[in-house]
Amino acid sequence: MLLLPVRLTHDLAASAVAALGVMLARETATGVVADASALQQFDSSALAVLLACRRQVLAAGKVFSVRALPDRLRQLAGLYGVQDLLPAV
Repeated sequence: MLLLPVRLTHDLAASAVAALGVMLARETATGVVADASALQQFDSSALAVLLACRRQVLAAGKVFSVRALPDRLRQLAGLYGVQDLLPAV
């Protein structure tokens, strides 16, 4: 499971992708879940981070999904047309 931080904004996005990449490298399951339950402060960069994680997971031949995506972030995903790329668990 990939655990997203409490705060995920533009200034933290690059380091979050790097940290999640390290977590992903340790992940042995065939399905990888990004847990967004801790997210409290975020902007659209959180979507970019999730999509970057998704790309890494799919490149590793695994299945990607998201758990506990905050409603506001789900709305942003819909606005940008990427909601289908972030399937819920």
